[in-house]
Amino acid sequence: MTGEIRSQVEALELGSSQTDLVASNTDSLLEADEDANAKPRAIFVAGTLVGFLMYDATSEAGIAQLYRFMIDKSFQGLGYGKAALQAVLAELETLGHVHQISICYEPENFAARQLYAKAGFVEDAVDEDGEMIAYLNLEG
Repeated sequence: MTGEIRSQVEALELGSSQTDLVASNTDSLLEADEDANAKPRAIFVAGTLVGFLMYDATSEAGIAQLYRFMIDKSFQGLGYGKAALQAVLAELETLGHVHQISICYEPENFAARQLYAKAGFVEDAVDEDGEMIAYLNLEG
């Protein structure tokens, strides 16, 4: 991710009630700097940066982890999250070796729960950090 885009991603904001639900983009990008398997993605709509996500698709078991996903507060409720989720699912499917995608989120994050459920994710359990783990099985 280039310096200019990186700065823009770091400047994206969540609503005040959401800040405790998702790790900061700055922390996520620092994590990506240290982890070669982390794939950060800026989400653009018609040339405008609207969000950020990050995944790791290196599992030998064929399970990709989508572990960061956010849409800036100014662009929420416009369908961009749904479109971005569908785009990253399609990207992961084209990798060939991924047959399942996992995602974690705070159980009280109703918007995330609803978005992922509509995309076909099925909640499995709460992990040791108190986050809900949900899975999506890919066809094929």
